[in-house]
Amino acid sequence: MTKRIAILGSTGSIGTNALKVIDALGAEYKVIALTAHNNAELLAEQVRKFKPKIAVITNPEKLNTLKKLLGPVKTEIYGGDKGLSIAASSEDVDIVIAAVVGAAGLEAILSAAKAGKILAIANKEPLVIAGELLTKIAKQSGAKILPVDSEHSAVFQAMQSGNADEVNRIILTASGGPFRGATAEQIQNATIEQALAHPTWNMGKKITIDSATMMNKALEIIEAKWLFDVPVEKIEVLVHPESIVHSMVEFVDGSIIAQMSEPDMCLPIQYALTFPKRVKGIANRLRLEEIGSLTFEKPDMEVFKALKIGYEVSKTGGTAAAVFNAANEAAVKEFLEGKIKFVNIVEIIEYCLAKHKVKTEATLEELILADNWARNEAKEWLMSKTV
Repeated sequence: MTKRIAILGSTGSIGTNALKVIDALGAEYKVIALTAHNNAELLAEQVRKFKPKIAVITNPEKLNTLKKLLGPVKTEIYGGDKGLSIAASSEDVDIVIAAVVGAAGLEAILSAAKAGKILAIANKEPLVIAGELLTKIAKQSGAKILPVDSEHSAVFQAMQSGNADEVNRIILTASGGPFRGATAEQIQNATIEQALAHPTWNMGKKITIDSATMMNKALEIIEAKWLFDVPVEKIEVLVHPESIVHSMVEFVDGSIIAQMSEPDMCLPIQYALTFPKRVKGIANRLRLEEIGSLTFEKPDMEVFKALKIGYEVSKTGGTAAAVFNAANEAAVKEFLEGKIKFVNIVEIIEYCLAKHKVKTEATLEELILADNWARNEAKEWLMSKTV
């Protein structure tokens, strides 16, 4: 049976790897829709190769560029964010790979959930910002949410060894980033170059900075709460610098099931596409004898305060996570532009959360308002420091 796929964010790291996986899997996997924000040139190449029914460039200024690059094609071409929802909810699509960075694309992902699609979620934000709303819609429509993020894919794979009510705790692993073992004093004035020097993964700048602050793990705690329907008290984080064990699940009998592989996103992408089956793929193979040893240590939540805040936000719920995420996005942008210090990233997050009045059981509109509010408050913080 053919699986028909839409990739939201096909020109990014996840999207390009997904296309490699689909290409290797063969004719049973067909690309129906591809979307990008700015990279019209790469999107055009992908459209020419995979011949999807739908292509979307969300930056409307790049629409004419894409049309010129493609010339006369059968592919339907759309510009702007509405195109994302068209691609995600198309009746010709079975699986939606959500790989749009940041809060962008949230409405499209909810549209896919309402349409009962299989949602293969690679970016953290949909479940962080709108986890309660997204999982509620999925239950109502019959949509399935499958994780592509390596840590949550590992948990999902380990979960196949038992029942949900048999889970004692979920253990998310973290590489520790470039500042593993550092003190708060050592990292407060870290440079952009130092923060981007990730020891294991080659990722985009924003997510690499999130790894340096351990904000990525804070977001994953919130994400795991909604994905696996577990209280945050059952979710723990361990630093594992080798990045071989991608996460673990401990069951009530004391058994711990770990998913291990080389740091290669092709494997979790493929598992989401082929689930419940496993098939031969292109992911790099793990040779434990070459690794030698695996180490684990507890993170210092006084040094990496974002992680501590992540637990608090997860317990608070409502619009708190939307503010948490948006404030971080705004702060990371300012840091990468050289306008603030590394230590200021968490300070901005704390500032926004302290001012925010949490709204519980929020609608999409309320979540988006909270997101926008936090971005504006982050700017207010910056202005207050430069006056």
